[in-house]
Amino acid sequence: MAETLISPGVLARENDQSFITQQPVQVGAAIVGPTVKGPVEQPTIVTSYSDYQNRFGTIFESGSLDYTFFTSIGAYNYFNNGGNALLVTRVVSNPSTWNYASASVTAGSTVGDASATASIDLTLAGASVFGTTVDDEVRFDYDGTTYRFVAADPANGLPADQAPLYFVSTGSTSTAYATLLNTKLGTSISSVITSVDAGSGVLNFTAAAAGTAFNGVTFVTGSSSTFSTGSDGTSLTVLGGGSNTTNETTVLELEAIDKGVIWNNTGSVLSGNAMESGSSDNVRWEVTTANTSSGTFSLIIRRGNDTQNNKVVLESWNNLSLDPTQDNFITKVIGDEKHTYISGDNYLQISGSYPNASRYVRVKSATTTPNYLDNAGNAKDQYTGSIPTVGSGSYNGSFAGGVGNIIPTGRTMNMYQNIDANDSQGLVGSDYTNMLNLLSNQDSYQFNSLFLPGLTNSSHTSQITTAINNTQQRGDNILVVDPVTYASSITSATQEADDRNTSYAAMYWPWLQVADPDLSNTTNVWVPASTMIAGVYAYNDSVSEPWFAPAGINRGGLTNVVRAERQLTSNNRDTLYESNVNPIASFPATGVVVYGQKTLQKQASALDRVNVRRLLIALKGYISQVAQNLVFEQNTAATRNNFLAAVNPYLESVQQRQGLYAFKVVMDDSNNTPDVIDRNQLVGAIYLQPTRTAEFIYLDFNVLPTGATFPS
Repeated sequence: MAETLISPGVLARENDQSFITQQPVQVGAAIVGPTVKGPVEQPTIVTSYSDYQNRFGTIFESGSLDYTFFTSIGAYNYFNNGGNALLVTRVVSNPSTWNYASASVTAGSTVGDASATASIDLTLAGASVFGTTVDDEVRFDYDGTTYRFVAADPANGLPADQAPLYFVSTGSTSTAYATLLNTKLGTSISSVITSVDAGSGVLNFTAAAAGTAFNGVTFVTGSSSTFSTGSDGTSLTVLGGGSNTTNETTVLELEAIDKGVIWNNTGSVLSGNAMESGSSDNVRWEVTTANTSSGTFSLIIRRGNDTQNNKVVLESWNNLSLDPTQDNFITKVIGDEKHTYISGDNYLQISGSYPNASRYVRVKSATTTPNYLDNAGNAKDQYTGSIPTVGSGSYNGSFAGGVGNIIPTGRTMNMYQNIDANDSQGLVGSDYTNMLNLLSNQDSYQFNSLFLPGLTNSSHTSQITTAINNTQQRGDNILVVDPVTYASSITSATQEADDRNTSYAAMYWPWLQVADPDLSNTTNVWVPASTMIAGVYAYNDSVSEPWFAPAGINRGGLTNVVRAERQLTSNNRDTLYESNVNPIASFPATGVVVYGQKTLQKQASALDRVNVRRLLIALKGYISQVAQNLVFEQNTAATRNNFLAAVNPYLESVQQRQGLYAFKVVMDDSNNTPDVIDRNQLVGAIYLQPTRTAEFIYLDFNVLPTGATFPS
C-alpha cells in the first residue's frame, strides 16, 4: 500500500507503541548481624521467613533462657510486611577461629577376631562315666544338622558310621572315650570343629573359624531319652565367645555447609538411635543403599534430633558414585564449594570444583574409583571395597570438629535493651568491619536499603561511618541508623543526628517493644527502631511505590509494635525532626506510627527526604541496567536511540505512578560531540522533577457573620 497520498483519499497507518518496557531487576533489603547458625561472613539471599529460619535459625539458649537476635526479628517483620528478598550477612565474634564440622562415611569389612569355644566334662554326664552304657550319646546341632555320637556294644561289633550318625564303643574310660571322640570330630566334621582337647575326660571344643558364625552350636550328653550337661546336670553347653571386628575405612568425608559447634552432634546415643547432642539445627548422614555391582549408593541427610523409627529426611541423594568420570560422581552432584573471606583484598575466595547443591553439607574429600566398571560391565575388584557400607557408621552419622560458639567465650551477651558499646548481642563493633567492607562491592551484592540492628551511632561510631561512606560510594541504597542505646534522652538522639550529614542515611527513634515471633508465650522484647523499619519500607513498596513516603498512618503504621519506649509529645517530635531524626509517634486511635521521613542531609533540598532518595535509587538502578547493555557497543545514533527507547517509557510510567512531575532525557549530538566520541564516551543527561510529599498541612477555619459572602 502507498505510504503517501498523491490524489485525494484516506491513508490508514500503524504506529506500534505497545513495546513492553523492560522492568528493573528486583532487589530487596540487606541486614547485617548475628544469627544462630548459617554461613559465616557470606552474604546469602533468603526469600521467605521460613527460608531464613532453615538457613539461619531463630532461638538460642543462654543461662537457661531463650533469646533471639535482632536480625531474626527484623527478617520476620520484613517478610511479614511484603518483603520478597533479603540479603542476610551473618557476623560472629573472632571469625578467623571458626571451623567446619565434618563426618566420615566408611566402607567396612568384617573380620573374625575370636573363635567360639565350649566344654563338656564327660565325668559329669549322667550318673556314670559317659560311654559305659549302651545308647549314651553326645550330640550337637549346627546349621540345622544334628550330629550324634552313640555308644554301642563292641561285643556285637560297631555299626558302620552313617554321618551325621557316629558310633563309639562302650566301656571306655572318659579319657579314652574323649580321645576317640576327638578323632572322630577331627576326621569327620573338621569344617565345624578344628580343635578338641580331650585331656582328663573333658572335651574342649574350638570353632573351625574365628568370628560369630559358630556361636550357638549346642552340645548335649546323656541317653537317647534324657540329655544333660554341665555341673548342674541340666543346662546345655553352647558354643560361644566368637566375635567379629568391623574394619572401617573412610571413603568419603562430608563437611557441614556452615561453621560452628552447633553442627557437632557427637556424644552418647540414646534409645531409638537418638543423638544426645542432636538438634533441629544440625544434621546426621545415613547410607541407605549400596550396590557394589554398579558402584552406586544412596545418601540421606537427616535432622540431628530424629530417631531411627521416626527419621526426618532433609535431603535425599540417590544413585551416587565415587567414579569421577560419571555424571553421578558425588562431588559433582552435592558440590564442594567453599567461600573464605580474604580481608586484605576484601573479597570472598571460592575454592572447590562444583557449586553446592546441598543446603546442609558439601563433599570435603572422596576416594575415587575411576572407570569403576571394566569393558565387560563388571565391577573391578580393587574398587568394590570402596563403596560405602549401608548404615551410619561407628558414629551413627554424627558430625564433629566444628569450632565457634554462638555465645562467645568471655562475653556477657548483652541482649535487647541491654546492648552497649562493649557487648551488643555478644559482639563488638569491630566484628562487623569485614562484612561492612565486603558489602561495598556493588557488582556482587545488590540491595536498596541496609539495616544494622545492634549497632548505634553513639556506641559504634566507626562502623556507622564505614557504612555511610560505603553507601554513598555505592549510591544505590539507603542506610537506616539507630542513634542511641535504650533509655537515652531526646537530646542524646538529636546530638547523634547533628554529627551526620548525608542523604544516603536516615535515623529513627525511639526504641520499640515488640512481641518476639519465635519465643514462646509471645514474649515482649525491646528492639531498636531499625529492626522494624525494614518492614515499613517493605510494606510501603508492596502497597505503593518506593517514591512514596514510608511514613504516616497509611504506610508507616507499626502493627506489630506493642509500644514505643516513650510517647512523644508534639514538641518532642518537633525537636527530633528539626535535627533530622524521624520520630516514631504513638496515637490513641491508630497506635505506633513512623511520623517522619527525613534523611540526614542538613541542606534543604529534595534529597533531604527519604522518598526522594529512594526514588533516585530506583531510577538510577534501572537506568544503570539499561546503560550497562550499551558498554562496548558502537557509539552511534542507533545506540543512543536504543537507550532513549528504553528509558523514556520507564520514566513515563514513573510519572504516571506519581513519582515525577516532569522529566527529560538528552542523549544526542548536543552532548555527544565528536571529541566526546573520540574519548570513547557516551553521555546522557537526565533531568528530573521529583514529586514532593505533603508533610505540613495547614487548615484555616474562618468564621464569618451571617449573610457574609464566601470568597471565590
